[in-house]
Amino acid sequence: MDSEHPLVIFDGICNLCEYSVQFIIRNDRRARFKFASAQSEKGVELQRLYGVDTLKQASVILIKDSQVYIRSDAALEIARDLDWPWRYLYVFRFLPKSIRDYGYSTISKYRYRWFGKKPTCFLPDDRIKQRFL
Repeated sequence: MDSEHPLVIFDGICNLCEYSVQFIIRNDRRARFKFASAQSEKGVELQRLYGVDTLKQASVILIKDSQVYIRSDAALEIARDLDWPWRYLYVFRFLPKSIRDYGYSTISKYRYRWFGKKPTCFLPDDRIKQRFL
């Protein structure tokens, strides 16, 4: 993927993941980010290509400048490219990765229980469809 359009691979049946994608879209006025559901054909292909598994790793995956970010690293890199004030969340990068990932993994582990899931993948409406692979 090119640096102009970082790619977010997310769990398409997870309500929290869908809310997160919608949050990114609302706070990315330059429309830099592209998205792919982990369950989609393109999402599966990209995960295989980069040697990652969104569902197994219980993590959003960010591919940016041909580099793969997972868990809290992905969340912070996404925040870094969002509009003000969200980009300033990147300052939490100073926290040890083990602490950041512990918090991320705890939320991820219980995401279906706390936020629910859908029987089918998230489908974007016409307004944002061009941002999805």
